[in-house]
Amino acid sequence: MGSRILVIEDDQDIRQLLTRFLCLKGYSVSVAINKAELQKQLHSVSIDLVLLDITLPEESGYELFEFLRQTTALPVIMVTALAETRDRIAGLDLGADDYIGKPFDLAELEARIRAVLRRSERPVLSSSALGEHLFGPWKFIPAKRALYGKSGIRVTLSSSETDLMLTLCQHPNVLLTRLQIIELIYDAKDAVEERTIDLLISRLRRKLAEGGRQLELIRTIRGDGYIFDLKGISS
Repeated sequence: MGSRILVIEDDQDIRQLLTRFLCLKGYSVSVAINKAELQKQLHSVSIDLVLLDITLPEESGYELFEFLRQTTALPVIMVTALAETRDRIAGLDLGADDYIGKPFDLAELEARIRAVLRRSERPVLSSSALGEHLFGPWKFIPAKRALYGKSGIRVTLSSSETDLMLTLCQHPNVLLTRLQIIELIYDAKDAVEERTIDLLISRLRRKLAEGGRQLELIRTIRGDGYIFDLKGISS
């Protein structure tokens, strides 16, 4: 069987629709409607990706997302009827790998699933990427999706954050436009909106904060893009 998708959705009709569709596409499917069932699935089967509905009857989807981020590195696609821009931004800003609003086209949903799985499973081919990247007080290990600060505390990264961190490490002191970052991370210039890159940069900046103060590693070049600026620190 293919990758296993965990569908967290309280609407029975939608759960059944997604289960049938994804199974026909070759995926294995598990389902849950609350945190207790989510925990049971995480302990009983190997999950590759989570489709997470936000408007759940017990815990909110945002609460379950926080639990997933604290306990796993699983890629998460948020699925919800809350289709307004502020809701999409809130989900992406929390660290979701992608976001799709209801009603959605099943073919588009599967394309998003494939893209997120491809990013999370993408092999790292360069010898430098297989090892560690050291910059200032930080150590980045792509294979573990992890940043380590000078105190040795691990900061877990999502698959999108890992791809962004790796892209920046591979292009130090180089101006990258938002479009270039999209093409490097997603392998397609129209995969996501440029606003998504701004949110991703913002999340990574927060994770690179030391002692509540950010070292200006990722500089914004207004109107142009971003630079991973390592000139001012020792590597």
